[in-house]
Amino acid sequence: MRRYPPIGDHGLVGNLQTAALVSSDGVVDWFCAPRFDSPSLFAALLDHDRGGHFAITVEGEDVTTRQLYLADTAVLVTRFLTPGGVGEVVDFMPVDRPETATDRHRLVRVMRVTRGRVRFTLSCRPRFDYARADHRLDLRPNSAHFGGPGTDAFLQTAGPVTLERDSDDVRAIVELRHGERAAAVLTVCASGAEPPAPLTPEGLREDFDATRGFWHRWLRRGRYRGRWQDMVNRSAITLKLLTYAPTGAPVAAITAGLPEQLGGERNWDYRYTWVRDASLSMQALLGLGFTEEAYAFRRWLGARLNAGHTVTGEPLQLMYRIDGDPHLAEETLDHLEGYRGSAPVRIGNGAADQLQLDIYGEGVYALTRADDLAHVAGYDGWLALSGLLDWLTTHWDRPDEGIWETRGGRQDFTYSRLMCWTAFDRGIRLAHNFARPADLAGWTAARDAILHQVMDRGWSQERQAFVQHYGSEVLDASLLLMPAVGFVAPHDPRWLSTLDAMEEELVSDSLVYRYDPAASPDGLRGSEGTFSLCSFLYVDALARSGRVDLARYAFDKMLTYANHVGLFAEEIGPTGEQLGNFPQAFTHLALIGAALALDEELDRTER
Repeated sequence: MRRYPPIGDHGLVGNLQTAALVSSDGVVDWFCAPRFDSPSLFAALLDHDRGGHFAITVEGEDVTTRQLYLADTAVLVTRFLTPGGVGEVVDFMPVDRPETATDRHRLVRVMRVTRGRVRFTLSCRPRFDYARADHRLDLRPNSAHFGGPGTDAFLQTAGPVTLERDSDDVRAIVELRHGERAAAVLTVCASGAEPPAPLTPEGLREDFDATRGFWHRWLRRGRYRGRWQDMVNRSAITLKLLTYAPTGAPVAAITAGLPEQLGGERNWDYRYTWVRDASLSMQALLGLGFTEEAYAFRRWLGARLNAGHTVTGEPLQLMYRIDGDPHLAEETLDHLEGYRGSAPVRIGNGAADQLQLDIYGEGVYALTRADDLAHVAGYDGWLALSGLLDWLTTHWDRPDEGIWETRGGRQDFTYSRLMCWTAFDRGIRLAHNFARPADLAGWTAARDAILHQVMDRGWSQERQAFVQHYGSEVLDASLLLMPAVGFVAPHDPRWLSTLDAMEEELVSDSLVYRYDPAASPDGLRGSEGTFSLCSFLYVDALARSGRVDLARYAFDKMLTYANHVGLFAEEIGPTGEQLGNFPQAFTHLALIGAALALDEELDRTER
């Protein structure tokens, strides 16, 4: 085992309630259960020595590894090529009734040899509650029971595998010849639950076939037939894997504490549902034809709006737990050294109580993305939406912390105003389309006031560009969404000059920085890499503005930064490495949006 494999050197498996990262060495070094936002069982990615892992590796100096997904599935294959043979570990999590919340989850790991002879080493070292709790071990030759606080983990094996005690952990040496198989299945459940049934070859095959079939059937519901089928499908599967099916709430990423700068303090917990990220994720899936996910999220968002229970006193707060709980107290795990020494490791998220006005725009945009709200949500749903917009008419004009959750004080952020404009614009359109009761005069006055204000105070005559916040000269890549939401026409002179300014200052070889922290202090030490969301928003903006050749080049160039199985973290570092929490919904939703916009413009150009 490497102490800390690169962040991007992982594949993702999951069952729509939780998920695990598997390194290309065959090590599960991040897994939380029973939910995405539960305490970790394996967290070696944040502390190699203390965090815990579940490894099935092949040791030796001449071992080469390859990792790939079975096409259009979330079934991950890690292949080991050795002088004596070729072996594989096939990882997947069966998707059993995903809409029903359960404490029982299975991680299936199948070992097989396709040529010669291969010797696998198995090591299972669970560390409950972020490695803060001890556990007990009950060991038998083909099973192990790890008892932790409130949680049990059962490891079962099939084939020529004999588990041996290693203190309170287990290990095994598994030697297989051509055509032979073995398996290790980890079942996590609540303390005192019934142990899992014994493994059988037939049962394992059924699990594999069912999991593979689930993903094939799900993907067939999509309608994307464009130029980047493989990458768009992989991004769609990733967004689905990041969605908690029992509530329909997507998480921003499955990890916590992975750094935006190695050795720095920008290490946040992203295992929660941001209204902004989730809304944009559902728009991306809806654009591909996946309507059920969009409807589920609308129900979740509508419930948050109706509940009105927030820590800020606002109608919505910027993030929640996946069950809608608004309390996300932030704490540091000082006993963990952090990924390659990047400390502190944080769980919870103190930004939950920030004021970010843009969430109302993204939320309303998600609720009105398709003209079916009146049919799906009914009259009561419309009253909730119109009540929110009535409230926003007198609350949009306030300083806030902005989209990037800076901790340097509130400002009049241009992007926040842009998205408030979007909220009113979509509400007005829907009221007209479905003849619904609305304060159209008040909404229209607020919408127009925002436009005039942004054009007057958000525009810098000196920079010839829209700027990050009023009174500044700082550029901000979030404003790349301006033409996408219809605030400005993509060929408007003000927009084209803004795009030119961003290309000169924020773009580096088609990769885009969010903003310049040196010019706009964000209250945090250190720097960061290019922000992959913004790089794909840049492609979208270029395509809409008629710069199609440059857009296609930037898109194809950005795709080369995907990891070996098509996944992206939050940022790209100075030497092309993935940085930040992984995989990142923001990046994959923007990839989908960029592909759709670019396909549309390329089709128009070719016609």
